[in-house]
Amino acid sequence: MDELARALAVVGRKWALLIVEALREGPRRFTEIERSLGAANPKMVTARLRELEAAGVVSRAVYAEVPPRVEYELTDRGRELRPAIDALRRWGTRRRVR
Repeated sequence: MDELARALAVVGRKWALLIVEALREGPRRFTEIERSLGAANPKMVTARLRELEAAGVVSRAVYAEVPPRVEYELTDRGRELRPAIDALRRWGTRRRVR
């Protein structure tokens, strides 16, 4: 598998890059991520978060509080995606149909 295919296996699935973008400014709880995505199914968000965590893009912190608190945050590997996301945003802006 070449490098592009490997990268797309991690971030090419639906909602994955939007989840990474939702975590850009710092740790977020599941509901905050879900709300930022709008129409995403909660099961899909959970699945993508697990995949991103397994790939080392996102970390998950569970706090011993009542009620329990879980936060997701980008790892160094996840933060490395910022320039690629910015480039995609610029590309989308230039290619917008008017």
